[in-house]
Amino acid sequence: MKYSLEDSLEAWQTNAKFWDECMGDNSNQFHREVVRPKVNKLLDIQKDDYVLDIACGNGNYSAYLVNQGVNVVAFDYSSKMIELAKKRQARYINKIEFHVIDATNKQSLMTLKKDLPYTKAVSNMAIMDIFEISTLFKCVNELLIENGTFVFATQHPCFVTLTDKYMSAHSYYDIAIDGQPKKQCYYHRSLQDIFNVCFKNGFVIDGFYEECFHDQEKPEIIIVRARKIF
Repeated sequence: MKYSLEDSLEAWQTNAKFWDECMGDNSNQFHREVVRPKVNKLLDIQKDDYVLDIACGNGNYSAYLVNQGVNVVAFDYSSKMIELAKKRQARYINKIEFHVIDATNKQSLMTLKKDLPYTKAVSNMAIMDIFEISTLFKCVNELLIENGTFVFATQHPCFVTLTDKYMSAHSYYDIAIDGQPKKQCYYHRSLQDIFNVCFKNGFVIDGFYEECFHDQEKPEIIIVRARKIF
């Protein structure tokens, strides 16, 4: 990948305040209408769930989960984003445990292990922002209970990219929201690459959606449910 972990982190540190203000308490239209409905369907929250929220941003989805009656551990690698998340979600401080964690660092990820294992993990539109994902999937598998699920939404690699390459993993700079102070790093992976990371790290895929926003014939995101099998 051309752009490093440090490049990506610098962008998110710079964009944190802007992102928090844009997402607010209830997220933006794209997340509310395109991302969340199918993420919620595949996640299928139950009252006894214990959920790991990966790359949680300002914590508004963690707050949504708390309002469904579950406890959440949430993390992001941007310390500024976590600072803003704690402030925005202060009323849920006893239900959401926030951490600054690098999703590419196994040692850091495994500090999230609790006496009670996670029943589910979720990541909303962050896989394409993470420099290297195999470590994350391996650790999520270890943190989940037997038959636990990992639901993630990410850019559709077939339709959302600024380059003419599909099969080759690569990176590029772009914006997610008009007006953000700094372009962020995107890490393109083919569907084959994404699915094989699931398979190689002990998951099968038992739920999948492609969702559209601007053009009803060109999906902009995929939502995947990966279930732990070993």
